[in-house]
Amino acid sequence: MIQLPQRILQVLAVSALALGLAACNKNEEKTAGQKLDAAVSQTEQAAADAKMRAEEAAKSAGAKIEQEAAKVGDAASNVASSAMDVAGDAAITAEIKAGLVKDKDLSALQINVDTKGSTVTLNGVAPSEQAKARAEDIAKAVKGVVAVNNLLTVKAP
Repeated sequence: MIQLPQRILQVLAVSALALGLAACNKNEEKTAGQKLDAAVSQTEQAAADAKMRAEEAAKSAGAKIEQEAAKVGDAASNVASSAMDVAGDAAITAEIKAGLVKDKDLSALQINVDTKGSTVTLNGVAPSEQAKARAEDIAKAVKGVVAVNNLLTVKAP
């Protein structure tokens, strides 16, 4: 066997030891590229999480908007219904007044007709009990009338 001089063996041993130690240190330290890859990965995950939260917030906001729109729609419907009720009551009153004008014994000017919720109230003066009853019949005959409060007084002869 060839014997290598002592000095060469020492250099080889020290070199092997240095390489071994260098390899150990590389496992603990990250390269700039590895650090960059880790940062990119974390950024991508954060972006994905933010996108998911934004989508959830958008869905929640959409549901709230739909609920509020439904409330507005209901309120508008109630206003429209109330307006139709008022218009209906006004139409009933006008039709009763027209019927009173046609009666030769009743005076539409002396009888106040008030309609609320399809209930009619007659106030004023009638010339006789028969005329008072006819005024009530005229009011009851109008479509949409559900009740008549006949508060007419009979004029004394």
